[in-house]
Amino acid sequence: MLNRHRSSVNLLPHDVVELILERLPVKSLVRFRSVSKTWKLTIETRRFQERQLIHRRQLRGPDILFVHIGDDGLKTDAGRLVFGSSVVHTFSFPTCCMSVCHGSCDGLVCLYTVYDSSVSVMVVNPATRWHQSLPLARIQQLFVDKISEGTFGSPCPILGFGKDKVKGTYKPVFLYNSSGFGLNNITTCEVFDFSTNLWRYVEPAAPYRIIVDHDPVYLDGSLYWFTECKETKVLSLDLHTETFQVICKAPFACVHYDPHSVSMCILDNCLCVSESNWPTQDIWLLDSSGGKKMCSIDLTNTLDWSGKYALLAIAILENNKLLLRARGYMQPLVIHDIHTKSYELLFKPNGCVGSVCYFQSLFSASSN
Repeated sequence: MLNRHRSSVNLLPHDVVELILERLPVKSLVRFRSVSKTWKLTIETRRFQERQLIHRRQLRGPDILFVHIGDDGLKTDAGRLVFGSSVVHTFSFPTCCMSVCHGSCDGLVCLYTVYDSSVSVMVVNPATRWHQSLPLARIQQLFVDKISEGTFGSPCPILGFGKDKVKGTYKPVFLYNSSGFGLNNITTCEVFDFSTNLWRYVEPAAPYRIIVDHDPVYLDGSLYWFTECKETKVLSLDLHTETFQVICKAPFACVHYDPHSVSMCILDNCLCVSESNWPTQDIWLLDSSGGKKMCSIDLTNTLDWSGKYALLAIAILENNKLLLRARGYMQPLVIHDIHTKSYELLFKPNGCVGSVCYFQSLFSASSN
């Protein structure tokens, strides 16, 4: 029977076979690499992987990955939830006490910690189970040393993860305010280079201090942060040229008094920022001229599960539905209908998890 199927496949031109394969789910393609050497070589080419990801994006909405980061076991029946054209998956790693970078890049997810020198940074493809551990960045080693000495009191540095769109290479990035670690300059920036397997400094680093406790977000070849200025600005790092620039002022006043009242996210492939000013939270679409208000959220309807903190927007789904989550690793996932103003509890984790919006792919950080 198997030989008969293989004979039928061999009758098809290879370009037709490729068109069929690139429309299949990643799980099937991983298995089909063993069908023949030709199929394996095809599936592992960068060109095929790029086309597969394009088709996946066109097929349906993004998936949501709940990454288990605790060590108590994720006890939930919600291993796979479907809402509209999107799916929620739960995923566990053998390593605990890790944070998850905001968002994903080409289906790759980046996890890290600054509290344990044996863990460092891990880049993972949850769909294929490919992963690669990275050496400690200098700031991670410095933070671990401060912990062991009992002298640490600086904010935890937060990792960003994105892609140089020109070269197609992936780059984990630490950007942090220098003064908190006894370093010179206003900020310090470290970038990991997969070609050398080493971290290196980017000079000059950002010209403004950044607001700590905020995840940098990635979009279209750049990472973005909020600045700690009299007037809050949006700062970008071009991952190809490795240069910083201010792209615009934030559409709200200085947030030094309450940095948790604002957040940054990517919605429908656009850079967005939001501000919570009880009892409402506004979300803006950003461009070089400033912001255009997208919607307002009534926080009085979310008080039971989010408190008065700003909600984190994870993704915009079909039919103008917004996927939201409160701050913290044990907060539920909620769907908000922008038109009807209604809320639906989608998933409440029983353990510490980080949530990531992503599209399944075949990529690895070394597939360049």
